[in-house]
Amino acid sequence: MRPFSLSIFIGILIAICSCRTDFETVDSTGKLAFSRDTIYLDTVFTSIGSSTYTLKVYNDSKNDINIPTINLGKRLNSKYRMTVDGMTGIEGKEFSNVTLLAKDSLFIFIETTAASSDANPTDFLYTDQIEFDAGTNLQKVELVTLIQDAVFLYPQKYTDGTTETVTVDGDKTYGFYLDENDASHGNELLFSNTKPYVIYGYAAVPEGKTVIFNPGARVHFHNNSGLIVSKDASIKINGTTSTTDKLEGEVIFEGDRLEPLYDDIPGQWGTIWLQSETKENSINHLTLKNATIGLLIENNKDIMTIKNSQFYDCTNYGILAKGAKIKGENIVINSAGTSSLACTYGGDYNFTHCTFNNNWSGNSPASVTLNNFELGATPEVNNLTQATFNNCIIYGSYTNHLNFSKKENAAFEYTFNNCLIKHSETSTYLLYQFNTDTAHYNNIILNKNPDFQNTNSNNFNISPKSSAFAQGSILYNVPLDIKGITRTSPPDLGAYQSQDFPDKT
Repeated sequence: MRPFSLSIFIGILIAICSCRTDFETVDSTGKLAFSRDTIYLDTVFTSIGSSTYTLKVYNDSKNDINIPTINLGKRLNSKYRMTVDGMTGIEGKEFSNVTLLAKDSLFIFIETTAASSDANPTDFLYTDQIEFDAGTNLQKVELVTLIQDAVFLYPQKYTDGTTETVTVDGDKTYGFYLDENDASHGNELLFSNTKPYVIYGYAAVPEGKTVIFNPGARVHFHNNSGLIVSKDASIKINGTTSTTDKLEGEVIFEGDRLEPLYDDIPGQWGTIWLQSETKENSINHLTLKNATIGLLIENNKDIMTIKNSQFYDCTNYGILAKGAKIKGENIVINSAGTSSLACTYGGDYNFTHCTFNNNWSGNSPASVTLNNFELGATPEVNNLTQATFNNCIIYGSYTNHLNFSKKENAAFEYTFNNCLIKHSETSTYLLYQFNTDTAHYNNIILNKNPDFQNTNSNNFNISPKSSAFAQGSILYNVPLDIKGITRTSPPDLGAYQSQDFPDKT
């Protein structure tokens, strides 16, 4: 009898529940609460969609309520769009009869795609409101976005439906050649500071041409985009010292997402690729961040100078050189998945007053890598005729920040003078004998903390309390540091002349 009684009980329970009607609601009385009263959608480029922003709407009353309307103020003409608890409404702009249970909340997700012509011409702000209900119950949440105009450079689409490409190592790549007489942009080989540039695909410098970046130029690369310098072509980045926090003299290469969320996300774009046999290249006051590989330099014809430049948050390398010739001064590199600086397949390198750090999370990446071969290359080995580091800091968050790999049938010449290096003192590998190998190591400070101001924000200033303070040699002195500050004698190690700072901010 017990199973029969249980069946009767379940049947009665189902009957009772099936008779229950839907919850009754009352109309909203204009007393909704919001997670914020104004939503600032961070700066976007004209016609490029923003990130998604969130508004939370609360019903603090004891009643289930019905919100008759949730609309954008400009209705269907608005450049904003939203979803309300997963619903898209009418084109993401108008919603009717939205239920919000007692003591509950709902999520609204907001995006925008707007052009500079949509914005206020005096301040370039595009604004609207989210309106809840109407009449005396009307409540509003303001929406504000700064729209930045830009020069957009991208591959052309042809009448037959195909898209412009460039040839890289025999393969066609989505990209285009910069044109010094372009019908729309004029000289595309000259980047000024009048407007920022946004590049889609790989912009290539034709053979025999020179691309020039003037002080203050801002270049933003879309996903899977970058710059290619072809054989016999040149790149000249002519940044200057800045006097304000706006970095008005700096040339900046970064991704095309301007929201703060993307400030330190690696791999947002490709690389600056100097292909084999480029010539007369020079870089001064460049800040490059968030690439896959910052600079990829292959077998350039003559010595390339890189001065007063910074490379941050790259997926693989800050600088990857293959059989290249580089003279570097006041360079800072931090946070790269494989190595901050990699001088591979031999070459000729001289770095003075540079800071090579690596705080990449995981995989124990190096700060400096040297080798004299490349598997699969012809020939496989290549002479490392010089790898000289003077008055440098080589540091990071792991135990070993030098990574050397040598094949005996090619030269492997390296020298470290007056450098602070983080590396195990117990290594038995002959290339790492810091205390006894005077042919390769002179005046080395081993495993002392340089006490950078804040590595998480890529601030590599040091103070007079640093282990790198006044440890350099005047034989290798570069008179001005990366900020244009005069160095003392003896100089500090690294790219920065020491300054007092109250705390690590």
